[in-house]
Amino acid sequence: MTLRKRATLAGVAVFAACGDVALAYGMKSVGSISLSNWTEAITAIFTPWVALGVLLLAGFFAAYLSALSFADLTYVLPATSIGYVLIALLAKFLLHEEIPPNRWLGIALIVAGVGFVTSGPSLTSHDDHDQLETSAIGRSVAGDD
Repeated sequence: MTLRKRATLAGVAVFAACGDVALAYGMKSVGSISLSNWTEAITAIFTPWVALGVLLLAGFFAAYLSALSFADLTYVLPATSIGYVLIALLAKFLLHEEIPPNRWLGIALIVAGVGFVTSGPSLTSHDDHDQLETSAIGRSVAGDD
């Protein structure tokens, strides 16, 4: 896997983690809102930390789309789940959240699982992909879409 592809996968994890932490920080400063009063939710989006979180999550989405263009979903999602470790560390040190031992154990299990998944190929056989495209084109021509 090239450095660019590794950087894209890292970008998925980092943008997601930082975006989620920025949203959490912003919403803690906003306070409790109710979706029955939708204007509160709209107003919250325009607070600086929530807006930053939304922008970072847009970056996550762009990197995620890029990652899915060169690797299977069953590779991308587990490979980027290392972001859960980053979220826990950011929450502990920036948001001052207490993380009990059972959560750390769960995070360790995620990391172990990521190791298993990323040791395999990032993309499965192109024959399956070519068949999928051919059948999609056939349905489109036949008007089945």
